[in-house]
Amino acid sequence: MVEEGHAGSYGVRAVITTRAIEAIEYSDTDELIRVIDGYCASHSWDDLLTLRERCAEAVSRGKQVWGVEEHIRYRLALEAPPEYAGPVVSEGPLRFGLGPLPEVAASTKTWEEMEPHMDSGPEKTTFAAERVLRGETGVDEIPDLPNVLMPWEKSYPLATYKPDKVEAPSPGLPDVDPVSLPREAGRISDPVSEGAMGDMVAPWLEESNGHYETAAVEGDAASAVRALGLTRARMSQIEAETAFNWMAWAGASGGAHGQRRGAAAGRFGAWWLVAMLCDLDWPSDASTMAAAVNRLRWHWFDDGSPGTGWQLRMAIEDPRSGLSWAVSAIDQAD
Repeated sequence: MVEEGHAGSYGVRAVITTRAIEAIEYSDTDELIRVIDGYCASHSWDDLLTLRERCAEAVSRGKQVWGVEEHIRYRLALEAPPEYAGPVVSEGPLRFGLGPLPEVAASTKTWEEMEPHMDSGPEKTTFAAERVLRGETGVDEIPDLPNVLMPWEKSYPLATYKPDKVEAPSPGLPDVDPVSLPREAGRISDPVSEGAMGDMVAPWLEESNGHYETAAVEGDAASAVRALGLTRARMSQIEAETAFNWMAWAGASGGAHGQRRGAAAGRFGAWWLVAMLCDLDWPSDASTMAAAVNRLRWHWFDDGSPGTGWQLRMAIEDPRSGLSWAVSAIDQAD
């Protein structure tokens, strides 16, 4: 049976099935997800909007379907045409979700398609930044960063969104070899740089099970690793592109249980860290940033034990200042 609805937000008279109405009244979220799957498969976007409105009304009556309403927004951002996806992305962030809606939409739609259907604001700006990460040109200016990728940013690890999950694997681990660490290494106080390293993995700590430690030293990268308390280590010098992949991946990730921040946030965090390490003005122009990125020496390290879960273990050396920094961040699913 079908109950007539009303003229949807886009002028099409939408309908909602009795099956969906009963599922709302019983707060049967599993059945509602099946209804949503059917609407998406048949591209019944106005029916999906009507279902969302019914869920929102039911929440005001105490029905436990608020998560369904958020899931509908997610599915519209991911699967619906831009004229439907743009408005739901522009509404703002989800309370909970597999990822930020600008990134979700950017994984399936272009700037040219979405721009006419989005309101000016942070979501539109973030969507633009996400499309830059996917190599799209002709995107509007974005705050603080270039709207094109730089030579050391040939590619970033990007999330793949699906109706019921997100896949965001880490970059491949670099090969490492045993190294000799100094007997001791004294730390120096550098709260700005160490704070920028901690910012990259903040959700791992604040919303999940993670922990991290940072160190700054006068000396080389091995000294910075020793300052973390390690007495043995394996290390490898890596290219700037690899380092940016890891930093951006960590900055985008929510860790095991935290909320994902998105690839645009990850890229911003990587640029911000370099600016803090090298005492650059912010925002930094591309040529100044390029000089800083190219002068730094980037290293991956571990303590020889198997790496599991989410991890970021990097040491960064600045030959010009004689300073080095290291960060070791780990998060586990349980």
